[in-house]
Amino acid sequence: MSRVAHQPRRGQRKRTEPPPGSAPASTESDERITLEEAVLRAQQAHRHGQLDLAERIYRAVLELDPQDVNALHFLGVLLHQRGDSGGGVALIERALALAPDAPGVWNNLGNVLLEMGQVDKAVDSYQRCLALAPEFGDAHNNVGTIHRSRGEWALAEAAYLRAIAAQPDLADAYDNMAALNRAALAANPALADAYNNLANLMMAQRRIGEAVAYACKAITVSPGHGSARKLLGIAYYTLGELDKAAAVYREWLAEEPDNPVALHHLAACTGQAIPERAADRYVEKTFDDFAASFDAKLEHLQYRAPHLLAHALEAACGAPQGALEVLDAGCGTGLCGPLVRAHARVLSGVDLSARMLERARQRGIYDDLHKAELTHYLSQHRERWDVVLSADTLCYFGDLDAMLAASHAALRPGGRLLFTVEALAGDSDAPFHLQPNGRYAHRHGYVAEAMARAGFADIAIDGQVLRNECGEPVHGWLVGGRRPQSR
Repeated sequence: MSRVAHQPRRGQRKRTEPPPGSAPASTESDERITLEEAVLRAQQAHRHGQLDLAERIYRAVLELDPQDVNALHFLGVLLHQRGDSGGGVALIERALALAPDAPGVWNNLGNVLLEMGQVDKAVDSYQRCLALAPEFGDAHNNVGTIHRSRGEWALAEAAYLRAIAAQPDLADAYDNMAALNRAALAANPALADAYNNLANLMMAQRRIGEAVAYACKAITVSPGHGSARKLLGIAYYTLGELDKAAAVYREWLAEEPDNPVALHHLAACTGQAIPERAADRYVEKTFDDFAASFDAKLEHLQYRAPHLLAHALEAACGAPQGALEVLDAGCGTGLCGPLVRAHARVLSGVDLSARMLERARQRGIYDDLHKAELTHYLSQHRERWDVVLSADTLCYFGDLDAMLAASHAALRPGGRLLFTVEALAGDSDAPFHLQPNGRYAHRHGYVAEAMARAGFADIAIDGQVLRNECGEPVHGWLVGGRRPQSR
């Protein structure tokens, strides 16, 4: 089934349209074509507004094959567009009777029903679509629009975030999210969080100048708004305006001299006093503040590191047998836990953020959880684990030597270390670089050398996309190594 393209605008109901295509072939041609090709030409005509031609072709196809699902589906859409909504729904339902597992058809049925004012039936159709295709961004966006029309703001926001997570280039979902926050500002112009949300939405779409404007408004309304200050500095850095970025953090430090976030990001801006790893206070502050929204945020970013590590664990250790003692190093809210639990006789987690650990505890997946700095914790548990895995935690370490040595010592002979870090782009000879987002990126050669210095064998470093950020893929390294049986 062809998936239907929709173009809703700022929370309005979507029109139901055929998918995009090239201009239709001339109707004067005598060439013989298949029914499938005929339907494609009808869809092209439909897309270009040539409704008479499209209808003639759809009907001709159905005369030859009354059960052609695509012809039934799109003729139903066309009839609705021409004002015969009852006839259109009847044809789309006939298509679904023949192909009940076609998510695009369910989505279009929902669109037609919504435009007819049959909201509950439309919701049911969208849910049927999403049951078949949970990553169908258009359907999530449509559900969000319905929630918004009902004043269900939190549900609308959640649906729009799911739409963006499923389809990061779905501009309509971003527009609808922005509309939610603008509505909040219309009711309360002093709502700094709404300005900050708009700034984040603009950053996600790489509309950096607009992000700067909204972040400045958030700070004007609430001068101590740390999230907006951090985002403003990152936005200026992204624009190449490093002096302005540094000024943001220096002004912040003038008011809060020991603020770990401002100190860390100022170092990134200036390249001065770069720490070998992020300070404990920075990590704690960042992730305590982030804990409540962490999972939703990473879903929006299409975060892949836990799944990459789970696949790597199975490749290294075979099918799950529940026999391993596994440490989730930097476990956060526990996103890795459900993916690796089947491998583990004992699954432990360690993290610096108490609030993240509380979220992990709520999953009921881990046997034990510990609040500690990672290198210190590993150094206190020699030859304790069969597997140590770490999803994006080492992005907060520049120099990896101490961490890798502690991991090696914490593994039993034959044990495996698996982790991800961000990749340092370009031809830089530097071993690592502190980025404007506060995370470190590492050179491939440096990671390999550090793993070898720590004593690991069977070292594998594979390039992967770890997530999307500001509309762009974040490239990284999936790293694995084995502690030899003897050293």
